[in-house]
Parts: sequence; C-alpha cells; structure tokens
Amino acid sequence: MLITKFLLIDKPIRYALGIIVLILLTGTTYTLVTQGTMAFLSPTYLLQQLQVASFLGLVATGMMMVILLGHIDLSIPWTVTCAAMAATAMGGEWAIPAGLAAGLIIGLVNGLGVAFLRVPSMIFTLGVNTVIQGLMVVYTGGFAPQTHSTPIMETLATGHLLGIPNALFVWAFVGSLIVFMLTRTAMGRYIFAIGNREVAAYLSGINTRLVLIASFVMCSLCASMAGILLAGYSTKAYQGMGDLYLLPAIAAVVIGGTNILGGKGTFTGTVVGAILIVLLQSVLSVMQMPEAGRQVIYGTVIISMLLVYGRGEKKEG
Repeated sequence: MLITKFLLIDKPIRYALGIIVLILLTGTTYTLVTQGTMAFLSPTYLLQQLQVASFLGLVATGMMMVILLGHIDLSIPWTVTCAAMAATAMGGEWAIPAGLAAGLIIGLVNGLGVAFLRVPSMIFTLGVNTVIQGLMVVYTGGFAPQTHSTPIMETLATGHLLGIPNALFVWAFVGSLIVFMLTRTAMGRYIFAIGNREVAAYLSGINTRLVLIASFVMCSLCASMAGILLAGYSTKAYQGMGDLYLLPAIAAVVIGGTNILGGKGTFTGTVVGAILIVLLQSVLSVMQMPEAGRQVIYGTVIISMLLVYGRGEKKEG
C-alpha cells in the first residue's frame, strides 16, 4: 500500500525524496563511524535544518511563481538584502512593513519592465539587481549597516512554538496562501495558462500583463520576507546577504519538478527541493568536504536529477 502511494507521487518529487534519504543515510554513516553518534537522524538536527530550509524555501516559493510563467527573477539576491536593510533601518513596529514595502516596489519595477517593455526577464531583473546593489552601497557607504533587527524579527526567525521553529510556520503560512491561489483561484489558472502558451492565454482574454506584474510582486515579497527573517536570524543586515540564495532557489524549484520553461510545477516539489539542497549542504559541511568538492557534488546531484527528469518527460511525451 505504501509503495503504491509512493509511486503515485510526481516523478521528480520521488527522485528528490530518494536523494534526501540517501543524504541522511550518508551523513549518519559518516558521523557513526567518526563520532559514534547518529546526529543526522536526531529530531533536534532535523528541526534545525527545517529552520534553515525555511529561509531558502521562502525565496524558492517566490521564484516558483515567475518560473511557472516561463520567466526568471535574478534580482533576488539584492531584494533580500534591500528588504533586510530597510527593516533594520526602520526599526520598531514598522520594521517588517518597511521590508515588505521594499520588496513590493522592486516587484512592481520588475513586473512593469517585463510586462510593458517586453524586455527578457533575465536581462531586466539582472539590471534591477545591479541598480539595487549600487543603491545599497551608496546608502551604507560600502560598510556594514550599524542598525539591528527588532525583537519581533528575531522571534520569527529564531523562536519556537511547541518545539517547532517559527520560521517554519512563516514558510508554511506563505506556502498555504500560494497553494490556495494556484489551485483555487482564477489567478492560478491564468499563471499556468500563460506558462504553457502566453499568446494563446492573451487571445483567450487573459490580462497577461497584470498576471506578470502580480507574479513578480509575489516573488519579491517572498524574497523580502526571507530577508527580514535572515536579518532577525543574524540580528542585523549586511552587504550581499542574499547572494547565496539565487542559484539554490532556482535549483530547488527545478529539482522539485517545476518546468523551467513554465506551465508546470507544484509547491510541494519546491518544498522537497529546498530541503534536499539544505541537507546536501549540511552533510558536505559536516564531512569537511573542500569547497571545490562541495561544488562538484552539489552540481552533479542537480544535473543528474534534471537529466533523469528530462528523460522521463521525453518518454512520456
């Protein structure tokens, strides 16, 4: 019965779950041999990794929204940083709204540029990322800001409720909103329609420009929320704090089964992809793998899964 249910799961998610089990077994074997412990299977370790995965997961959730349309957002790194700096600079009860407002503005700029100027999203968002970086360097003078996160930001990022990290609740809340929107609203149907064939969606009467703008706004809002949590986690914002999240976010989305060309994908797949990447990074770190080796293994896992998934898609086609 369990095997039958497992086989009913989408193929990329099955592959990702299998890799996650393999990663945990590899890490457990290593710590058992070297330290005499099974730390990788302890609830404390797993909850800690879920907390870390929440930050990446928020970014990946937003990235999924634009990839479903067949676009991509390369302004994520400095959207994360800008939101964190805006939140810590504002402080007080307006800290989180200020960070989200920064993300909203960036998302609007990206959406308007892609929807109305018809500039490829890869080029436009990369340009926006560079502009934000320049503005943040001017704002800070090239140094780390002296501002600090607020207690509520730190509570959301590092606190626990019933033993479960608050950051995980934030990710789950955002994810539930995204799932509801994708599966229960016209907006969700429009996103998948545009991702499959934008011209056909436009000719059917869908306001494709509005959907594009809304999706880029949601992407930036998710990234800004991640930035706010990261600032709370480290108690402050700093230059380039979002640089480590761009490629892992894209990888999490694609590994989870979202078609990089748009039109197909699930939030569940993105969740599994984010957890896989965080666990892989953690195991390689514990094994004291040199940075070069980490990059080789990290890239090999991603490419292998994409190749296997791609071959499966061709056979089904």
